[in-house]
Formats: sequence, structure tokens, C-alpha cells
Amino acid sequence: MTAETVLTNARVVMRDAVLDGATVVVRDGRIAAVQPGISGLAAAHDLEGDLLLPGLVDLHTDNIEKHMMPRVRVPWPARAAVIAHDRQVVAGGITTVLDSLAVGDVWPDGERVKTFTQAIEAWRGGRDAGMFKARHALHLRCEIGFEQVVELFSSLVDDPDLRLTSVMDHTPGQRQFVNVAKYRQQYPQMTDAEFDAYVEKRRSLRDAVGPKHRAAIIALSRARNVPVASHDDRTAEEVAEALADGITLSEFPTSLEAAKAAHGQGMMVIAGAPNLVRGGSHSGNVSVADLARAGVLDIMASDYVPASMLIGAFALHDEMGIGLADAIATVSAHPAEAIGMDEIGSIAPGKRADLLRVKRHDAMPVVETVWRDGLRVM
Repeated sequence: MTAETVLTNARVVMRDAVLDGATVVVRDGRIAAVQPGISGLAAAHDLEGDLLLPGLVDLHTDNIEKHMMPRVRVPWPARAAVIAHDRQVVAGGITTVLDSLAVGDVWPDGERVKTFTQAIEAWRGGRDAGMFKARHALHLRCEIGFEQVVELFSSLVDDPDLRLTSVMDHTPGQRQFVNVAKYRQQYPQMTDAEFDAYVEKRRSLRDAVGPKHRAAIIALSRARNVPVASHDDRTAEEVAEALADGITLSEFPTSLEAAKAAHGQGMMVIAGAPNLVRGGSHSGNVSVADLARAGVLDIMASDYVPASMLIGAFALHDEMGIGLADAIATVSAHPAEAIGMDEIGSIAPGKRADLLRVKRHDAMPVVETVWRDGLRVM
């Protein structure tokens, strides 16, 4: 886009309304006006009735780690990985992404620990060199049962682009992995004795250091006004613990009970869009469709498939009868509000001009054009 660009004949999805045949004026990277009717200016860009949406805001994606390790124990050059990740999220309509890097690990192979420093260095290098097309920030996912988690987190907590912290407990027998037999299926190469010894080690370590690590990470985050999410809430009691700690987000609750408890007490509930697109959880947890039917779904994140956010939002509208503006808000306005990024997430005067032209091919929404801060990036 130039300093001023007029996009017209669009179906504009605003926060609380959908305007057909409308015009959006962009000036110096901001939305200057949203007007009913088609512009007669010769220089206006005719969107031919296509949808004009706000750029999507992704609070949780493991996609960068997938590019860092495209196959098990097969690392990829870190800078190439972060750039490929960036281009993929933009193609999915994501203009602001919180790259969700795991701080610590509980898996036997420890691959996340091995690639963590490389990922951070490559991420910062790409950001500082202006190599990214999307707007990138950090979401640090802290494994409370990991020995060095507080030390690693402390080294990053003052990064100005840290926008979200989550406290996780992936110890076998806890939260997402309460079913140890199902967890066991992921490690067929281990003997029963080896697996039992590993589980005992992780549980003992979590019991010894987990509570103090959790408290330290929450305190460090709150001191810097960084929102904190509780990961994989399973019970109302776990939600109550999060509330007592001042946590405001319930990220990927594994049961309807937990999601209802969180939503009912003012926490925003984040769920993975792939769960909705696929028709259920691959881990056997609560379906996002059930969360939506119960009225307790606030935010969808891409989790591990960047394209899932846009497809999931339209599934909420097409298949579940949720109004289009409200469905799009789950992947734009609501996540922006959750992390205090008030300048993005919706189409309104004064907001950053993060915009998507989307064409529907049958039921499938396809991203045609992406603008970030008024500049075309795809």
C-alpha cells in the first residue's frame, strides 16, 4: 500500500458488524475510515465483494519448533527455520504471532532443550534484522518440573517482546497426561522398567521443585505486567489454583468442567483451532466444538497448524451458527485484548492496518492478500 490506499467493494468484518459493499481507507499504516458504499475514486482497489478481515492474532503456536526439528532428531538450520515459519503464518492470515517456545522439557529425548537457545538466537536475529513479514512476539511456555526453568526464564523475561507466559506441567499423571498408559504409547522403544524409572524420576522432581518454580515464574511475569496462562487445566480445583495466583487465561483446558469453571469466573479460555477443524482432540481431551456449544470458547490459537485459525473461525460460523463477526473475533479481537495489544485485532479507525483479503472457494476461506501496518506482505 502507499501512504493512502482505498479498498472498496468489500465485505468488511468489523468487531460487531459486517458491512457489505463497504470501503476502508488506510493512511500511514492506520485505518483512517470505514465507510458504507463503494468508492468512486479511480485509484480505489476493487475487492470484488471479497471479505476484508482483520489480521489474525495467534497466541500459541508450536510451529517454529516444528520447523526447527522437521523430523524426530533431525535438526534444521535455525535461521532458515524461523523464516520458513514466518512465511507460513502470513500465508495463513496471521499478522501477529506469539512464537510459543517451550522453556524446559519432560520428554526422554530432551529435543526441546537442545534447540531452545538456537531458536531464541535465530528468532531475535530475524526480528532485529527486519526479516519477518508478520509481527512476532514471544510466548514462553514454562515447564515447572524442569530443573533450570527459572534460570532460563529469568534470562528472557525482560525482552520487550515477551507478551505471554504460561505455566505447564507435562509430568506423566498430570493434566494432559493423566492417562499414563496413553503416555506410555509414545515411547515403545523403552522397556517397562526404563519407562517406570523415568516416570518416577519426573514425578519426584516435579513434586520437589514444581510449586516453587511455578510461584517464581508467575511472580516474575506479574512484576513486568506480562499476562500468565494456566496450561491444560483439567479440574475446577486446578482452575481455582490459577485464579488464586492471579492468572487470567486458561490455555487448552482438557475438560468441559475446567473450561466452564474458568470462563464463569472471568478467565478467557484458549483452545486449539486444529481440534475444531479435525472434529476433536487428537489427545482424547474435550472437543472445541463442545466448548463453543457451551458458550465458553473465547480464543482459538493455531497450536500446530497456522492455517487452522481461519478455517476454524469459519467453521464456527458455517457449522455452529455463530455470527461471522463473533467467530472472527475469536482469532483476532479477543486474543489481542487478552495480551493488551489494543491497536490490533479489529477493523476500526485508528487501529493498525493489519488486513486480509479472503475469498471463499465453496466453503474454504482462502487468503488472497495480506497487509501489515498498511504494507502488503503477501
